[in-house]
Amino acid sequence: MKKVQQHLGILTSIKIAVLFIMLSPMGIMAQSVYKLAPGKNNNIKVAGTSNVHDWTMTAKDIESTGAFKFNSRDELIDVTSLKFTVVAKSLKSDKSSMDTRTYKSIKADEFPKISYQLTYATVTMIQANKYAIQTTGILTIAGKTQTISMKVMALVNADRSISCHGTEKLMLTDYGIQPPSFMLGAMKVGNNLTISFNIDYTNAATAK
Repeated sequence: MKKVQQHLGILTSIKIAVLFIMLSPMGIMAQSVYKLAPGKNNNIKVAGTSNVHDWTMTAKDIESTGAFKFNSRDELIDVTSLKFTVVAKSLKSDKSSMDTRTYKSIKADEFPKISYQLTYATVTMIQANKYAIQTTGILTIAGKTQTISMKVMALVNADRSISCHGTEKLMLTDYGIQPPSFMLGAMKVGNNLTISFNIDYTNAATAK
């Protein structure tokens, strides 16, 4: 009888410990799938240089989903998955001749989409509702894949939508792309690019 009581006591202690963990502020976690918020100015910009002038191309044909995890205090604590694709020919500058040459350089007919897949993320709260997310992921351009690290800033809005922005520097030659030239070689594009993005996500379960 004494052994039975001891056994029941151990089981009760385990149940109490599990209940305590579940009810602790970090114990209750909710993961939600998010997608691009409709009607928002979601865009990705590519900025570069040349021996003549700086230039910018903007893409708005974007698809993206992600899984964001929150604790019981509605604080963002993790990003367990995120991916996006950009239609290569949706990149537009203010000069059609440059667009055409760029599409040829990135082999847009053969590889019509630029894609990114998150592999790891670390979330740090900066202040209430604002977070710095250090990410590692795989970026594929023109059929060439590279692992990149990028810092993303995120704001969780009052309606639980999430606004993300960030920048990252790339080199064309890392993706097997030779910097294009224009006007019979008079204008030569630099090898270094700066990618910047502004993307708003909304909870897929509540989106209309």
